Amino acid sequence: MPASPAAPPRSLRRAALALGAVAGLVVSGAALAAPTAGAATSPTSHRLTTARSCAVSNRPDVMACSALKVTAGAETLAHSTVPAAAGVNPAATPSGYGPADLHSAYALPTTGGSGATVAIVDAYDDPNAESNLATYRSTYGLSACTTANGCFKKVGQSGTSSLPAANAGWAEEISLDLDMASAICPQCHILLVEATSSSMANLGKAVNTAVSLGAKYVSNSYGGSESSSDTSYDSSYFNHPGVAITVSSGDDSYGVEYPAASRYVTAVGGTSLKKASGTTRGWTETAWTGAGSGCSRYDAKPTWQKDTGCTRRTVADVSAVADPNTGVAVYDTYGGDPGWEVFGGTSVSSPIIAAVYALAGTPSAGSTPSSFPYAHTSALFDITSGSNGSCGGSYLCTAGPGYDGPTGLGTPNGTAAFKG
Repeated sequence: MPASPAAPPRSLRRAALALGAVAGLVVSGAALAAPTAGAATSPTSHRLTTARSCAVSNRPDVMACSALKVTAGAETLAHSTVPAAAGVNPAATPSGYGPADLHSAYALPTTGGSGATVAIVDAYDDPNAESNLATYRSTYGLSACTTANGCFKKVGQSGTSSLPAANAGWAEEISLDLDMASAICPQCHILLVEATSSSMANLGKAVNTAVSLGAKYVSNSYGGSESSSDTSYDSSYFNHPGVAITVSSGDDSYGVEYPAASRYVTAVGGTSLKKASGTTRGWTETAWTGAGSGCSRYDAKPTWQKDTGCTRRTVADVSAVADPNTGVAVYDTYGGDPGWEVFGGTSVSSPIIAAVYALAGTPSAGSTPSSFPYAHTSALFDITSGSNGSCGGSYLCTAGPGYDGPTGLGTPNGTAAFKG
């Protein structure tokens, strides 16, 4: 049986998405080169443009974050709270989905997770992480989460107060991750572990540090090309029984990234999420065209994954909102960012799912949390339409009833699918 239909090379898929030239950030009147080269039109809208927060890497062992910032056309978002009127400053008011929207869409409790620690692993430092988080939480009426009250902690990859160099692009990713963890699990503690660089080795060491500091839920919103080293990375960094580790599936459409391909993690795909009045749920979802999916080249298939069109590890497992056209509100100020912005990408969905695991309760000792949704498929919203590329009509790139690549088993319908 072939492993999967042929997927276009990752570099070609990225080139197809990059439609614009290098964007710039303005800081105190001086131009600061943006860490991303690609301003791109969103796959589902000609009016919305986005930019990658992190520089794309063509090296297999160097990771890029999966955050997509809306750079133009935010007023066209169907759920925008900012009126499309002259003189409106969108940085002054949140646009995009907030905590109440996400709790409604995914039938999540507003309490739970008290004292549980959700770890966010990213590269480089965001000097404004705590102050930005404070603004996000106060704006939405969430309790303060600070170093002083013991809710928030930021460390370097070795677990000490020695932090890496600051980076504007990864700071956007950090703000996004912290905000989404807060939105889903306001009572959770947050541990931010900042890797020295975006190499898989340094990010992997940061994952180990997060677990050693007691986190039972670890979100990783980054990915890179698969390599023959992946199976060794699996055992060195991601084999943590009893810990729910989530990883973004990527934003380059059909094709597999690592560490989403690791058999020890929950690979999180992406959807387009829209309000739908008059329906029982009140929301509709389809597969997001940009979400990564497919059949791994190197990682073995976990015993709990039963799809038959891929003999190795299939991506993804579950999903949540990721389409920038139905993006989320994020507050970020480092490196010239103005404050309130709208973000998409599977960097949104990974911390959402990590926080849902936290709401569901501590995984049992020795368990494999990535297997939990496979035992509780009825507790998920099955996403049955949409596609993220061309794979001969296979479920690996086309959503349909039951399991599929872009959305996995579906999106959270409460927390039951994430218990075990």
